[in-house]
Amino acid sequence: MARESLVDVVVAALLERVADGRTPPGELLPPEAELAEENEVSRLTLREALKVLQAQGVVEVERGRGTRVRPTAQWSSIRAVAHVHDRSGGADAPLHLLQLRRMVETGAAELAAAHRTDHDLAELERHLAAMRTAHDGGDVEAFVAADIAFHDVVLHASGNPFVAVLLGPLSAVLRARRHETSQHEPVQVHAIAEHAGVLDALRDGDAAASRAAMESHMDQTLRDLQRYVLR
Repeated sequence: MARESLVDVVVAALLERVADGRTPPGELLPPEAELAEENEVSRLTLREALKVLQAQGVVEVERGRGTRVRPTAQWSSIRAVAHVHDRSGGADAPLHLLQLRRMVETGAAELAAAHRTDHDLAELERHLAAMRTAHDGGDVEAFVAADIAFHDVVLHASGNPFVAVLLGPLSAVLRARRHETSQHEPVQVHAIAEHAGVLDALRDGDAAASRAAMESHMDQTLRDLQRYVLR
């Protein structure tokens, strides 16, 4: 395994240690030798992983004491925060993610109404058709993939290069959440209808209607989340 990928594995393992409560924020990590043995890596690889976490604000080195996990509010990595909150199983995690999606995606849809191209519309139609096909075939994986692809087109069609970058680090968590909700057949039916509404508004080039359609989609997602996942 390449050094970079091995370091990434150790980084994820250390974040998992935080998420499952073995070393919560505010506590010191075990000594390097113990962590290296636990993860079956050299101390050099472990130190590289710790450097990554230190650069992300996840840990800080206290001279003479060890490496302490910092409060999550002080972390600078969206990916790290999402990983820990998602894996810790807190009921608020999916709601917080949906709140973020609502703030970003409603604005993106509004911008996309003025900036979308014919190619964007064709891609949205293709992904919506794929959602319908996956629904009819009972293919949850394909449904989720088409769902995410649809939203990616909207984000890029906004014309703002920072929009897609903002949600990019959350892609793995968002995919897991989509899969969790989309296993329920009524959720797929609702999603198809809501995506069709977004597409219609974007096709008309109506900014206010596009924002409202995405807002409606987020509202429906929240209702489905509460009914089928958080119940």
